[in-house]
Amino acid sequence: QVQLVESGGGLVQAGGSLRLSCAGSGRTWGIYTLGWFRQAPGKERELVATISWSGDNTYYKDLVKGRFTISRDNAKNTVYLQMNSLKPEDTAVYYCAAKAPGDGVYNYWGQGTQVTVSS
Repeated sequence: QVQLVESGGGLVQAGGSLRLSCAGSGRTWGIYTLGWFRQAPGKERELVATISWSGDNTYYKDLVKGRFTISRDNAKNTVYLQMNSLKPEDTAVYYCAAKAPGDGVYNYWGQGTQVTVSS
């Protein structure tokens, strides 16, 4: 099993930057695909970015391409989401999640961290 704890959220002005971190427990951290999701008030949770176990493969939601960067440090059991050029529409609770090899869904979730972008 994996336990995930996010940090780094906060209030930032439009155009600013934040870096989210997600620390994980477990000796098998390196085998998991990791993802960042977000959920805005009144909206469904959506996938923002994913990164493969090796870090070689990444995916981004179209709306964040070129602004957000996902990365991971397996030695530190940590995944990051660097968010630049933030917009008010990026305001949401951000969650990190982990998916084991062969699983079709993300089974492990953090508690979420609030990101608020003011205009």
